[in-house]
Amino acid sequence: MYLHIGNNRNIREKNIIGIFDIESSTVSTTTRKYLSMAEKKGEVESSTEELPKSFILYIEDKKQKICFSQLSTPALLGRSGNNEN
Repeated sequence: MYLHIGNNRNIREKNIIGIFDIESSTVSTTTRKYLSMAEKKGEVESSTEELPKSFILYIEDKKQKICFSQLSTPALLGRSGNNEN
């Protein structure tokens, strides 16, 4: 199954490692450093031109990638086939 994360962007659910809220997760300096490092490596993309509310960490071609989404974490979890926290 695929998870639609906004603007015609889909990610295979079995490849998703985690879905994170931007506001609460970027409080940590470790997370901010990780996101900055991933962006420098070219592992970050965006499904929106709007201010993102969440990001999805997933595996594609044996590499970890990050995609920002304008959808909130609860909205993405509601769309997924797995509604567990």
